[in-house]
Amino acid sequence: MDQYRKGWALRYLREAKAELEAARKMPYMAPSLVLEAVRKARNAIYYSLGEPAFVEIVVRETAEKALPQMISDPVLKCLVEIEGIVLQLSQLEEVDGERAMKQADTLIQLASDIVETLTEEKIED
Repeated sequence: MDQYRKGWALRYLREAKAELEAARKMPYMAPSLVLEAVRKARNAIYYSLGEPAFVEIVVRETAEKALPQMISDPVLKCLVEIEGIVLQLSQLEEVDGERAMKQADTLIQLASDIVETLTEEKIED
């Protein structure tokens, strides 16, 4: 992984954590902050895997063509499921704040694990 993508992956991850923390402190803004946190966590993963635009295209095309349980590649299946969470949160008018924050927290932790593994960089919480 080159330094450029590594830098962006780490930055998106830091920003995702900050957005989620802000959502906890400002409940009136939580829906938009949680959605932004989830998008940034997804972007951190994409940058750590390769060219984000290419990864996004592969994930979206796969999501359109197959159900998650039909996808045999575990990494691609995980990415499709993440995309589904992002899409679900972006389409909901009324977001269950606590549930959405738990989903975002789980996704950010997953993104941290992936980015840490691929960048070989210890990520502080």
